[in-house]
Amino acid sequence: MAILEVKNLGISFGGLRAVDSFEVTIKKGQLYGLIGPNGAGKTTVFNMLTGVYKPDDGTIKLDGVDLVGKSTMDINKEGIARTFQNIRLFKDQTVLDNVKIGLHNQYQYSTLTGILRLPKYRKIEKEMNEKAEELLKVFDLEDKKDYLASNLPYGAQRKLEIARALATNPKLLLLDEPAAGMNPNETKELMDTIRFVRDEFDMTILLIEHDMKLVSGICEELTVLNFGQVLSQGKTSDVLNDPEVIKAYLGE
Repeated sequence: MAILEVKNLGISFGGLRAVDSFEVTIKKGQLYGLIGPNGAGKTTVFNMLTGVYKPDDGTIKLDGVDLVGKSTMDINKEGIARTFQNIRLFKDQTVLDNVKIGLHNQYQYSTLTGILRLPKYRKIEKEMNEKAEELLKVFDLEDKKDYLASNLPYGAQRKLEIARALATNPKLLLLDEPAAGMNPNETKELMDTIRFVRDEFDMTILLIEHDMKLVSGICEELTVLNFGQVLSQGKTSDVLNDPEVIKAYLGE
């Protein structure tokens, strides 16, 4: 069953066609990769999927719900969460509070309730703390819950960003170059973490990645973008052996 269906997606900036006729179908529970050279349009696709950009053409459906024209907040509520190539954490807040920020789309109370610390506020805060700590345990960060996010090692900051995204209870998790800046050991640990998230949370994952070892090791299917257009698409082994992909992407 398809959880994400994208058809004929396109966008232009200043007359330049950044993405043209992009299409992809991702099944529930898949680990799917989106690769391509720098400037191919990968992050632009993510930005359209999450409402940062409104596409000029095409449709985006998550579980049958059309997302085009919705705000980033509404798209998150519908079930898409993401991380970024350049880590975006609230670095002056604690590890625990970063995850709790992701939980706020599931809990509501009035400003007065929060100011007066009424029973409803205390009940919700207790539940949020418990859920946030459960997520931190998944990523071996529970003993660092009171650290400032900025004081975490680089690899741990990546994990925290994924934990915060999962806190929004998504149906589809978008990872934008999650292995960027990692050493080989950290990359291997990240691969294990991504597989665990997929299995433990029954999560569908779409990732942008330049690390071909990571892509070939965990992605079941791939789409290759080049100059904003789909160059190749299908099973990972088939795509990575496509002569056009080797020529355009690997430079061989």
